[in-house]
Amino acid sequence: MATNRSVDVRAPSFFIALVSLLFIAATAHAEPPNAKALLEDAKQNFQPIVVPSPGNDSVTAARIELGRRLFFENRVSMDGSVSCAHCHLPEKQASDGLPKAIGVFGKENPRNAPSIFNAALNFKQHWRGDRESLEDQAEKSLLGPASFGNPDQATAMSKLKAIPAYAGAFAKAFPGDKDPINSKNWGVAVGAFERTLLTPSKFDAFLAGDASALTKQEAAGLRKFIDLGCASCHNGAGVGGNSFQKFGVVSDYWKETGVATPDKGRADVTKNDADLYVFKVASLRNVAQTAPYFHDGSVADLTKAVKIMGKTQLGQDLSEKDAADIVAFLGALTGPVPPNYLALEPYPDAETK
Repeated sequence: MATNRSVDVRAPSFFIALVSLLFIAATAHAEPPNAKALLEDAKQNFQPIVVPSPGNDSVTAARIELGRRLFFENRVSMDGSVSCAHCHLPEKQASDGLPKAIGVFGKENPRNAPSIFNAALNFKQHWRGDRESLEDQAEKSLLGPASFGNPDQATAMSKLKAIPAYAGAFAKAFPGDKDPINSKNWGVAVGAFERTLLTPSKFDAFLAGDASALTKQEAAGLRKFIDLGCASCHNGAGVGGNSFQKFGVVSDYWKETGVATPDKGRADVTKNDADLYVFKVASLRNVAQTAPYFHDGSVADLTKAVKIMGKTQLGQDLSEKDAADIVAFLGALTGPVPPNYLALEPYPDAETK
């Protein structure tokens, strides 16, 4: 039967476009090609972050709560303005956005402040590995000339003892100690809090078996990250942070970063020439949000940092596409800020009589 309906000559183009859109929507979260092979290779190099159960240990809970309070406590510093959180801002994924951290009385630290998130995964602390643990770092930071600036631990603890509520908080966290407000317990409590600051990301979902968790470009970046050799140093749950390595295996790092006076790294700690320009391999967790990069904060752009690493460590001149893909993968390492990463209501000062 004939009809009077007109025919839209644009219909074929419309339907082709519609089918294309439906295909894109259907495949947006599909597994990238060779995703399962990539997942198996990734599991050989990395482990997912495991967030421990909080449990019901009252002493551990008291230490974590005390450590959280101490982490944001600025009255223990010599100028009354610096806390641990001073250099670890939530909006910058617990880094500070500065080339080198600024401490008491505006003094500049010798190196960049890395994120405290996932620092519990590091095998040592500080760029030169001169702090054995989170607890060691927290305790010794009280005396850092450009950190808290106290002349000795007794001075630091006297500031806490002058705040009445800390007596009960330390006693609860360290039952049985005759004098619980001491620098060792400060380190233990702050370390207990810092160990809760883990930030699993979509990469952990991928490692747990969800082969579609990464976008096509992120997966391509991960493949290049592994195949180029980046994962030979940046591996494990922290995607780094578990070994020492010379910065400048193939070429001098400072010639690429533009630094006039290179940092000697661990050699200044060990007094061993074999450790010249050796640093702790940085964890790449949250790296896309924690510029500037390297121990001296000399490079502000992540793509540039990736290219420098390719050249100085691997002898590779990375193409723009390779660098962009790797940066996309690194973006998949960003996790949410832990919900407990905010200050508690400060304890009031002692009442003036």
